[in-house]
Order: sequence, then structure tokens, then C-alpha cells
Amino acid sequence: MADIERLTITLPTDMAATIKDAVEGGDYASASEVVRAALRDWKLKRALQLQELEALKADIDKGLADVAAGRVKKFDAAKIIARGRKLLADRSTST
Repeated sequence: MADIERLTITLPTDMAATIKDAVEGGDYASASEVVRAALRDWKLKRALQLQELEALKADIDKGLADVAAGRVKKFDAAKIIARGRKLLADRSTST
């Protein structure tokens, strides 16, 4: 196993109880195992969030470049709202 470092953490009572319940229920062998699993999940979610943020930033940069180059259309809020409602309606009927 990789190098191990011992940490002492403080948790709210309900979080500590959740960890204890997971161990007592047999889902995990120790509280450390629960925390390691939670950290692995958090790292995965965080990496996805960062990827999404980078994609959004790229889209914003592209949009700003379009504006600077004069590639713009007239803003029509009613048309955008109607399109959004149609997309939502299509999504709810396809699931």
C-alpha cells in the first residue's frame, strides 16, 4: 500500500454516525475505509466539475470572440424561452 499518513478529523455528530453505521453494517471494514471511499468519489466529482468549468470558459471565450468579430444576432428572449420550453417538453416525453 502507498505511504500512509494519520490524520485526526472533526465531524458533526450526524456525519460521524453515518460513518459508524456504515462500518457496523458491514459495508466497510473501518472508518478510514469509509473516508477513503468518500474522498475517491469527491476527487472524481471534482475532476468532472473542473472539466465542465473549462468547457464553459471555452464557450464564453468563443462567444466573446464572436461578439468582437461582429458575429452576433438580435436577442429575442421570447424565442429563447419558447425553445427552452420545447427542449424540456421533448426531454420529458422521451424518458
